[in-house]
Amino acid sequence: MQDQLEFFDIPSPCIGCCEMNAQGYCMGCYRNRQERFNWSTMSALDKRNVLRLCQQRYLRTFKKEGATIGKENGQLNLF
Repeated sequence: MQDQLEFFDIPSPCIGCCEMNAQGYCMGCYRNRQERFNWSTMSALDKRNVLRLCQQRYLRTFKKEGATIGKENGQLNLF
């Protein structure tokens, strides 16, 4: 597959909340250590792939936490 031409650099997803969770992902941007350290040298294709992985990790974490919260407090599930 041909790499798409990027006119603008893909910005880092870092939000300045650098704390690691139990799985080894940053709780702010959901990148692992290697992804954070190598971001500036990655190709645009690799950066897009990392962003896709971060989104999947976020959604997975959100679903787990949402399920836990819903079980603890039934009123959150009224709507």
